Amino acid sequence: MTTKRLAILLLVLVGGFGAIFILPRTTLTQPIGIKLELPQFVGKWYGVDQKISERELQMLAADTEFARKVYTDAAGNTIYVSIVLSGADLDNSIHRPERCLPAQGWTIADSRSLQVPLDGGNKLAVTRLHDVRQMPLRTGEMVSIYNLNYYWFVGFHHLTASHMERTMIDIRDRVYKGYNQRWAYITVAADITKGFVPFGHTEAETDTILQNFIRQMFPELVPAPNEPATASESQTPVESASQ
Repeated sequence: MTTKRLAILLLVLVGGFGAIFILPRTTLTQPIGIKLELPQFVGKWYGVDQKISERELQMLAADTEFARKVYTDAAGNTIYVSIVLSGADLDNSIHRPERCLPAQGWTIADSRSLQVPLDGGNKLAVTRLHDVRQMPLRTGEMVSIYNLNYYWFVGFHHLTASHMERTMIDIRDRVYKGYNQRWAYITVAADITKGFVPFGHTEAETDTILQNFIRQMFPELVPAPNEPATASESQTPVESASQ
């Protein structure tokens, strides 16, 4: 009986993964739902363009597009912001942080979903990662550097903080609607600097800084006059704060 159940389970898994290869392929692509240009100023923060690494350019599909800045305020605090816009080959254009960060030496200590308050009483659903990696000091001593990383995905009609939901939306759109979405993957991150620099910020203070930054930046990324993302059936990524 156990062998029979295992055989059935194996057939179900093989059938499920095999379905990926029989999904209809289409050249129809929805317009992008975001401005692929980060503003020079976000409130008190000034942004400087960052070069895309050769490794990223080699790993990701050739039609992948990028926008990346490091923002600094008058006190010397920094925020890293990146947009990666998928091309036709979505699977080789976007890699979520849970896959990329460990390859860069980071260990993900915690992952959770958050609702970031936006102007107008709405909220943006994001995934929040708490990361750590070991860095050497000049003395040779190793210290732990902690970082907060907020990310979410923007399609033409959808916002989601979930990589799995984004995948399911893609499958549904391809099967039932005959088109692909070009998804933008947005990252906003900062180190927790308490104990490393004068007047450094705690984890809670870093959360506040990042959420305030996202609140100010978000309207700059939405093309006017359209609002390109609406809540999907399974999740409400931007919802009224009164709900």
